[in-house]
Amino acid sequence: MSELDEYHQNLMADISREADASGVLMVEAFFDRMAERIMEAGELETADRAFFQTGAGSQRMRVDGYAGDPRESDGVLGLIVCDFVDRDDVQTFGKADVRPIFNPLIRFLKRARKEEFRDSLSEVSPAFQLSDLIITTWQQITRIKLILISNRIYIGRDDNLKLDEPDGIPITWSVWDLARFERFDRAGQAREDMLIDFQNDFGSPLPALKASQSGVALESYLAIIPGQQLAAIYDRWGARLLEANVRSFLQARAKTNKGIQKTLKEEPDLFFPYNNGLSAIADGVSCVRTADGLAIASISNLQIVNGAQTTGTIHAGLKSANEQLSQVFVQMKLTVVPPDRSEDIVPKISEYANTQNKVNAADFFSNHPFHIRIEQFSRSVIFTAREGERHDSKWFYERSRGQFINARGQLTPAQQKKFDLEFPKAQLFSKTDLAKFEYSAAGYPHIVSRGAQKNFAEFAKEIGEAWSKSDTKYDELWYRRLIAKAIIFRKLEAEVPKQPWYEGGYRANIVTYAMAKVFHDANGEKQALDLDAIWRRQSVPEALQRALLLAAAEAHEVITRPPSGVRNMSEWAKQQACWNGLKGRKLDYAEDFDSCLTLVETARGTRRAARASEVMTEGINAQTEAVSLGAGFWNTVMNWGRSERKLTPKDMQILQICASIPRRIPTDFQAKHAMDLLARLRDLGFEGGPHQ
Repeated sequence: MSELDEYHQNLMADISREADASGVLMVEAFFDRMAERIMEAGELETADRAFFQTGAGSQRMRVDGYAGDPRESDGVLGLIVCDFVDRDDVQTFGKADVRPIFNPLIRFLKRARKEEFRDSLSEVSPAFQLSDLIITTWQQITRIKLILISNRIYIGRDDNLKLDEPDGIPITWSVWDLARFERFDRAGQAREDMLIDFQNDFGSPLPALKASQSGVALESYLAIIPGQQLAAIYDRWGARLLEANVRSFLQARAKTNKGIQKTLKEEPDLFFPYNNGLSAIADGVSCVRTADGLAIASISNLQIVNGAQTTGTIHAGLKSANEQLSQVFVQMKLTVVPPDRSEDIVPKISEYANTQNKVNAADFFSNHPFHIRIEQFSRSVIFTAREGERHDSKWFYERSRGQFINARGQLTPAQQKKFDLEFPKAQLFSKTDLAKFEYSAAGYPHIVSRGAQKNFAEFAKEIGEAWSKSDTKYDELWYRRLIAKAIIFRKLEAEVPKQPWYEGGYRANIVTYAMAKVFHDANGEKQALDLDAIWRRQSVPEALQRALLLAAAEAHEVITRPPSGVRNMSEWAKQQACWNGLKGRKLDYAEDFDSCLTLVETARGTRRAARASEVMTEGINAQTEAVSLGAGFWNTVMNWGRSERKLTPKDMQILQICASIPRRIPTDFQAKHAMDLLARLRDLGFEGGPHQ
């Protein structure tokens, strides 16, 4: 069986289990799972399900989802259609099949622009709300992006298919097929190759200076790119240029920098001296010699690591300041980075290039210490088997896409069975999952509802700032309580679609709102939700389930019955006012809800005990390591530190003890001080002895 066949088999099994557990159709489970992938890959910032299908043949219309309000995505209207085949064997489709799949979506778009079509639908239906959104925002829409997601393999070779363009608004389309999803799940590589051909597609080659010597590990170039050229490139490729920017991590769709806008419109000739320019990476660069010297003819897979605001503002200038763009030039520092080194190199480029923000995009790449620590906990912390099950297990944290599938794929069939018992597929979670669990519990369901990437950006900013101040909070107990939140979140996901009041749609919004409501009502000055009981049992107590579903019913009421004048419920759920509406409602929980609570002081006592145990373990480990390094090594450290005048009297006292091993043995506290001192001296230039 090929890797692709195995991926298809596992995917269909997962979708079937999800559909059965939640009581939804397989195509809906497929949409939910794959929408997460296309958001994580940066194809779309958000993806809300809005299924509608009617008619047959040339009258058939269909839509499965959309990418939020176009006014929040530079005027781009994103629409999604599913091509799902419930077959055990892998199917294929070609270029000739694309038009018949997209045409019903385009028919829906054309009809959805008409008020009589909208008014013929129920106001609570997602199709009504999508139609109303299209009518409301049509004048602001500058581009239409169609996404086809399929569990078949696309065997087409090009994307030259032209689709009908309503009112002359350009349409671009993209196919996410089984093979592309498999590449993304296995290695985080979902993008098709993106070749920017300056010579043939964007006017002329890009004059450049080579800023690296021949034979070095990384090639670098300095270039000046005309504003019109940059705007045209972004107009074609859009957010794909910013994927290495962690979906514009710090931008979080913030208002474009007004200073950049002002310079562009009023002083375009000063744009170059005022602007910091772009830092970019690429897989490859092709150069040519011109009469004026070296020039870049094409760039493979260009990624703008820093400069998202600059790029977005210049692109907006196509409409707001087109005449001024001819006077705008931007400096670009371009580094050619092999794909296998991007995870190490890109965060550093972003961190060192970006001096404008307190917390950098680099701070939350997958190799940030926070993610590494959570990954370490996930591989070592064992949870007791649930009642009725035989095996203890762990939760697998995937800090980089593909870790789970690759770790399992390297094993023999017998080892895979053992792996599946140790790390059940249902206990796999990613960075964006973690952010959903945490922000739902923390009372930010409106932010969670804005989509995985926007939610992650907000969460990452908060955690990044907290981590820079102190990382001690994020210990094993914090991790165990995170898993308790994951258990609650996923239990709600499975139970909400089974409820008699559930009408279909908005499940993701209802889940995060219900969880936020129960945490808000439970956590007070004296009492709090007993998360420790949940991770110990690895299940949600029945009393808590009833409370969560009571909150879910109320969340459904608040979300699907917005205030007068608000028609789009998905967009309503993204507003602080929606959360305020649910937060302020009083719910009559059953008397047994109190059994789900614990005294705040008890929870704090558990944390203090856990921290004391951790400190003791750290001390023992430090003592063991200090003793193993030996007296001779510590004597060398002491002599270097003394000669460089880097030691305090306390440092000298402890180093003298370490230099007397084994006659004198440092205490746990002294050993930890010695190891911390060693790390500090190495930062200052000490190079002796073994390195970590």
